[in-house]
Amino acid sequence: MIEAYDQAVAFIHGRTKFKKIPTLKRMRRFLDELGAPDKRVKAIHIAGTNGKGSTLAFLRNMLQQDGIKVGSFTSPFLIKFNERISVNGVPISDKDILRLVQTVYPIVKKLDLELPEGGPTEFEIITAMMFRYFAEGHADLVLIEVGLGGLLDSTNVVVPELSVITTIGWDHMHILGDTLPKIAYQKAGIIKPNIPVVVGKIPEAPLNVIKHVASEKKSPIAILGKDFTVENDEIRNWQQSFTFKSNAVSLAGLKTQLLGEYQIDNAALAIQAYITYCRINEQPIIEARIRQGISQTKWAGRFEKISNSPTIVIDGAHNISAVDEIVTLLKSNFAGGRVYVLMGILADKQADKMVEKMAAVKNVSVTLTSFNGPGKRTAADPRLLEQQVDEQEKKQTVTAVIDDWQTAVNQIKQRLTVNDMLLITGSLYFISDVRRYLLADKH
Repeated sequence: MIEAYDQAVAFIHGRTKFKKIPTLKRMRRFLDELGAPDKRVKAIHIAGTNGKGSTLAFLRNMLQQDGIKVGSFTSPFLIKFNERISVNGVPISDKDILRLVQTVYPIVKKLDLELPEGGPTEFEIITAMMFRYFAEGHADLVLIEVGLGGLLDSTNVVVPELSVITTIGWDHMHILGDTLPKIAYQKAGIIKPNIPVVVGKIPEAPLNVIKHVASEKKSPIAILGKDFTVENDEIRNWQQSFTFKSNAVSLAGLKTQLLGEYQIDNAALAIQAYITYCRINEQPIIEARIRQGISQTKWAGRFEKISNSPTIVIDGAHNISAVDEIVTLLKSNFAGGRVYVLMGILADKQADKMVEKMAAVKNVSVTLTSFNGPGKRTAADPRLLEQQVDEQEKKQTVTAVIDDWQTAVNQIKQRLTVNDMLLITGSLYFISDVRRYLLADKH
């Protein structure tokens, strides 16, 4: 039996990650054995390649301004496993994690014996724990982030108040498909009959797939750039201001601490989702609460400045689309000094393309490093990666390779002048280790 928090977390992480044939049937059976807690949860469901976490954070803060108790289900975690299930941004306790694992454990064991493919996966167990917890009444509304894809993701048993699809980009192609429309079809799987869907900035071909699914399901759809718009004003003192317009409200001079064009898109998406939620529940739309919610939002590990002198920023840009966004932000707002980029990437990502894009920025110099990947996933070998990139580019694009990332951080820090910046990026698992290390330095 499981009697301690560490045992509980080890049990979860010890489960298989994927099954050969993805299906929601196993998840449905699991939850029914638990008393169908998902049917007692009021939720907003959020899918997308990038931007899920930031959109969720913006939305949570606006809803909290309304006095709503907001639960969140996010992945992966940055510092501690408990972050995945939180209430008003506060992770649940070790005691609750232990209690929830003890509740699901006998059912998992039973399904291990009864199902031909074996019992629930790691993510299915965490999802079931989340539904069980929120069915106990700890929150008025739960913001549920899809784990991977949408259609066959274990969170997709939920029937939400509304669905949100943030972006469609290249990630997990071996599972979701090798074209953007195929990936979009998986994400659009979260659209439920007659339930509104709010959609971000998405290229035409994948957007058409989403529109088609929404019309088949008779789901009202609101699209960024068409049904609501956002305009970027300026970035000053690590704050960005922007204007949001829809047929319901027009808001100028909104301010956010999250930088980058893509964060303004995420904020706009969250505002539209908030307006839609208010309408569904016949609640007034109060502009001051929108402003307050947006300006107070922070999201750890997303272009997060964790040191002023020298300037050190961390960002979990863990796929091509996220690197593209960072490159745009660097070119438009950080072209002044030198930007030293330290990258640690998982081996199963398009690591070479990510490095090439970053290295192509004029004032950037790239150092590659290694870190301990989670479970069986390993970090890309920095030396092989350097070789691969240099061969493809026919020139040296990587400035240095330093295997130990702590050594790399300390060496680069010595070089920084007042106008320079150290940007540490790549896998979210890498960023998590770095953040813990750098913040421990301060205490």
